[in-house]
Amino acid sequence: MNICFAMLAIFLCAVMYFLYGRGIAVSKNIRAVLFMSRPGKSADKVDQDSCTGWVQRVGRFHESSTYELILNTQLSKGEAEFSLLDRKKRPLLKLNRRCPSSRVELYADSRYYLRWQFINATGECELRWKPCPLIMEGEKCK
Repeated sequence: MNICFAMLAIFLCAVMYFLYGRGIAVSKNIRAVLFMSRPGKSADKVDQDSCTGWVQRVGRFHESSTYELILNTQLSKGEAEFSLLDRKKRPLLKLNRRCPSSRVELYADSRYYLRWQFINATGECELRWKPCPLIMEGEKCK
């Protein structure tokens, strides 16, 4: 009986590790009245009510390119911040209401962590990203 339980636990851990590594499962530490997250291939959307804490998932980008990331926050109260971390969990960029967009060079063969941080946030947040063609300094990604 104990061996079956141990094998089941190992199997479940392996499945969760696989799902997290593919960006399907998330790790989170939040306290909220309502929290809904909808991750996608080119956008993440979050709806929350009185949310405090963080949510993190693995993200992969389909092509190596310079990407423009744009954060749209429609909060009635509180703060939301998005961070993009590299494979070693070092920050590559941070977006919030004061700095809602940025560009960064990303590689298709790398793993990145997409991390949301909330402080008593109520409302909607959306993060969109798209690869940019080679552009001159000072121009925006179309």
